[in-house]
Amino acid sequence: MHSEHRARRFVVHGHVQGVFFRDGVRRQATTVGATGWIVNRPDGAVEAHVEGSAQAVAHVAAFLHKGPRGAHVKRVQEADAPAANVAGFEIRS
Repeated sequence: MHSEHRARRFVVHGHVQGVFFRDGVRRQATTVGATGWIVNRPDGAVEAHVEGSAQAVAHVAAFLHKGPRGAHVKRVQEADAPAANVAGFEIRS
């Protein structure tokens, strides 16, 4: 059974900058074949756009809710997003 394509936008709040959060998310996304991007926001949050199968997006979402060692995720806002059809997963600055 082929899983449907999903696109979700996430904004992660807490101690999420300076702890290799973006690189950890990129690694998780690459491992499960998800595409998209992640960027540090000026307000201290991290924003991500993740696309792929429902399972791949759920895998990355689970990581966004806990983060890498050293991160402290307080809150995650997430919503469906229009597909951007991004190739690969990039860390934006």
